[in-house]
Amino acid sequence: MSQYTIKDLAQLRSIIGEKIPGLEDKNLRAIDDFASAFIAKVPFIVISTADQHGRMDASPKGDAPGFVKVVDQQTLLIPDRPGNKLAYGHENILANPHIGVLFFIPNTSETLRINGRAELTCDPDILAQLAARDKPATLAIRVFVEECFFHCGKSMLRSNLWQPETWQEKHKVSFGQMYAARNKTDQSVVAAVDEMIAADYKNNL
Repeated sequence: MSQYTIKDLAQLRSIIGEKIPGLEDKNLRAIDDFASAFIAKVPFIVISTADQHGRMDASPKGDAPGFVKVVDQQTLLIPDRPGNKLAYGHENILANPHIGVLFFIPNTSETLRINGRAELTCDPDILAQLAARDKPATLAIRVFVEECFFHCGKSMLRSNLWQPETWQEKHKVSFGQMYAARNKTDQSVVAAVDEMIAADYKNNL
């Protein structure tokens, strides 16, 4: 810990200032009509979970707009599709039900945040309701809402996230190159691994 490490709330507030009075009034304990309309247009979310020791994980999930279903003002359903089977977030939910979900709409500066508790379900009726591309969901995350609020768009505006003219050249992530480097294998495996990943993307959407 360095001399510049912030050690308590008083020190933190001396740097960033006090909360703006009344600002937290925007934080609801249920999904209102504004939040529901936003969720219906969302194609991408990030789910935050933690294990029993508090170790965090953030997992992206995406599908066609509206893939997250609002059951009622207190309940959401998030479908799970075939993936790499690591299931970090799922294991966390089994150990610690607390969850945070961040909702994004492309070309929209504001985001929506929902916090609450979660459980996993394999109810066939629910999985059928959450079907996509003629396939039922693998399982579903049921979120019981405890907090719901919109987040201002300053981070999106600063990052120019939705401004194509500011985007860098597309970054190619090669799992084959990573595998070869980390396992000190011959470069001949690179193409094979990348082709396997590409086929997995195509077949398991």
